Amino acid sequence: MTPTQILVETVLQAIVSGLFLGAIYGLMCVGLAMIFGIMRVINFAQGDFMMLGMYAAYFIFVSFGAQALFGSILGPYVSVAVATPILFAFGWAVHRLLIRQVTGIRTADLEGEGHYAQLILTLGIALALQNGAMILFGSQLISVRTPLASQAWMIGPLWGEAVAIFLNKARIVAGVISVAVIVALWLLITRSRLGKSLRAAADNPEASTYMGIDVDHAHRVAFALGTAVTAAAGGLLATNYPFQPFVGLEFVIVMYAGVVLGGIGSVLGAFWGGMAIGLVQQLSILVLPTQLQNATIFVFFLLIVIWRPQGFFGRVSERT
Repeated sequence: MTPTQILVETVLQAIVSGLFLGAIYGLMCVGLAMIFGIMRVINFAQGDFMMLGMYAAYFIFVSFGAQALFGSILGPYVSVAVATPILFAFGWAVHRLLIRQVTGIRTADLEGEGHYAQLILTLGIALALQNGAMILFGSQLISVRTPLASQAWMIGPLWGEAVAIFLNKARIVAGVISVAVIVALWLLITRSRLGKSLRAAADNPEASTYMGIDVDHAHRVAFALGTAVTAAAGGLLATNYPFQPFVGLEFVIVMYAGVVLGGIGSVLGAFWGGMAIGLVQQLSILVLPTQLQNATIFVFFLLIVIWRPQGFFGRVSERT
């Protein structure tokens, strides 16, 4: 292969890897967008909900028979499907017991609309989940092992007898599932009565109350959905990425960057924000050390925010 062909193959490989990784990032960003965009809650525990999704998928796969029943190929994705409603119920309970006390109509008259209490509460939840997971599961790296993670489809040669692209099977399956979940969630939000109530509660909670919408219930559904979606993304990521109880810290800032890039309040925008981060992260490997990936992401983030403060799909002015 000539140097030009090597460069072309490397760039194409990075773009393809970034797209499929970005689809998983986009899914976890959408989970945060459901909470941050609808409830206006700065949730420091979102990365730890993702971590719980990883552990739930792992134990369902290893300890509760999914591997024995469905095998090492289908089992991980069945485990993610089972773990998702479990984390939905967990998110529902967390909101009912804790988050509802510092959100909704009851905080409208508080200084900062209750955001100070939200910050402290969600930070406390994050610390409790991290240290609880450390006590229960230990600090060793684990992953949901599937043979697809070490297999790839080859596309090519694309340039004479050279330039081929290798598509990791596990990452492709995870990316396709992520896109399918996003489509289903978008249809739920735009076409269903529940989706209309969620959007109304996001735009104007007080007016929604006068129209007969239970804002507290809408927020609870949004929080539970956001928890479940991010947990599903974590389970999918666990098929490619070793994790431990503090893995959420590595991704929560990436989630917020994706949500802001896409535009606060836009679910599809959050997905495209996550896709952009995945692409930037993989392309940065071509010219920078792996340790500088996050720095590259934030340089890109700052450039986009300077050029378009409302994000890709955000409105020029948002509710205050």
